[in-house]
Amino acid sequence: MSMQRPEFERLPIDATGIGDIERPLPLTERILRNDAVQRAAIIILLIVIWEVYARWLNYALLFPTFTETIRVAWEDMGELSMRIAATMRALVIGYAAGLACAAVLTTLAVASDFGARFLSTLTAMFNPLPAIALLPLALIWFGLGTPSLVFVIVHSVLWAVALNTLTGFRAVPETLRMSGRNLGLRGVRYVVLILIPAAFPSILAGLKIGWAFAWRTLIAAELVFGASSRSGGLGWYIFAARSELDTARVFAGLLAVIVIGLVVEAVIFRAIEARTVKLWGMQR
Repeated sequence: MSMQRPEFERLPIDATGIGDIERPLPLTERILRNDAVQRAAIIILLIVIWEVYARWLNYALLFPTFTETIRVAWEDMGELSMRIAATMRALVIGYAAGLACAAVLTTLAVASDFGARFLSTLTAMFNPLPAIALLPLALIWFGLGTPSLVFVIVHSVLWAVALNTLTGFRAVPETLRMSGRNLGLRGVRYVVLILIPAAFPSILAGLKIGWAFAWRTLIAAELVFGASSRSGGLGWYIFAARSELDTARVFAGLLAVIVIGLVVEAVIFRAIEARTVKLWGMQR
């Protein structure tokens, strides 16, 4: 004979009067909560502030308006595109070389204790060293041109990516490591199937930091030393405009730097995040 325990059993209540448990948001609210819409609104607000302040200042040599900057950029689109292409070429080569060097050092660090100490020592020595400070040495070794720029980009990328990757590998839970070993994973398969997915948030953070360091270093290097006027990149374009006191062209070059940074962050890295850490539930 069963007895009812009121402290453990409850009769279901009538939920018809509660209302909708879930309802779709109105279209306007969905639009206002959209991430892309909010970011676009912030950018538009900054543009409006720029335009209003420049018109209030009314001193184009010091601070041109946004519309004037866009007009100059459109008129210089041919040269600006050529400069951007030269800069991006050096950036891609240097960034890829930096990632390859970081992969080698991180592999050595994961494989042995000596490799980990070796990477930690090198990171402590060279990570605080500004990459732009190595440019005079790069010019002595490689001369004026792309190789010198690639050298300082590798220095900018290498330590940030290697350090974040090693930190991510060390943070992988031991239970996950043991699960991989119990499944018979060893060597490259163990790293690819267990360590890299588990450490990917840290790896992705390192990739972002390395990209930001590389981009800033490259523009600064082209501004300080640049290259020949025929092969110079975006930094050379800004430097030449500054020499001619053409402030609108300087702003056009700086605007190109900002736009490229936004595109890389919003398109490339966000696409990687959406297909990896967010899809795997490792990041909100």
